[in-house]
Amino acid sequence: MSAAPKDLPEATTLAIERTRLAAERTMMAWTRTAMSLITFGFSVYKFFDIQRESSGTEHKAIGSREFALFLIVAGLLSLLFATIQQWQSMRLMRARYPSVHTPRSLAAILAMLVSGLGFIAFWVVISRQ
Repeated sequence: MSAAPKDLPEATTLAIERTRLAAERTMMAWTRTAMSLITFGFSVYKFFDIQRESSGTEHKAIGSREFALFLIVAGLLSLLFATIQQWQSMRLMRARYPSVHTPRSLAAILAMLVSGLGFIAFWVVISRQ
């Protein structure tokens, strides 16, 4: 926690810190959801890819590739929207309370790493036929 500025009461500073930590927890929840969507999409793709190779048949109702791409894109979009929301709320908090030091979000950094995983999974599913 940062040191309390002289112009704000300690209760206000603690409330700001709780709000920042709540935003971090929300970002982590979105990151977990996105990671689940991305890995589930890739797993579905690989499962049906292996099944197709072993049996020689392919299900045509909806392709596993399309379903996997949908899940991966949903995960990437949820990360994008959550990151935008996180940045906007932190920017608003910094503008409203400029004397309170708010550290950079570690959850946002993790979200960027997970989005890298998502783009790799997206590329693998797109590039393989």
